[in-house]
Amino acid sequence: MPPADDQIAPAAQAAANGPVVLTENGEPAYVLMTHEDYLRLKRPSIVDMLADMRPEADFDFEPPARQEIPDRKTPIDFG
Repeated sequence: MPPADDQIAPAAQAAANGPVVLTENGEPAYVLMTHEDYLRLKRPSIVDMLADMRPEADFDFEPPARQEIPDRKTPIDFG
């Protein structure tokens, strides 16, 4: 039997290009991915953060001040 590193290297190289789906009996069972991809997926989404009702998750939001658009004195010719 080859050493574990010899077996892992091809799978790790494939995972560097995107998730690798491992199957059992022809059905998807596991996904091999880079640690960076795993951390990105593990991070809560904006929906999760907005739905968090814990008091420590509360925050104040101040929208930026609205900026007025100056009146155009010269008409624009689109023709």
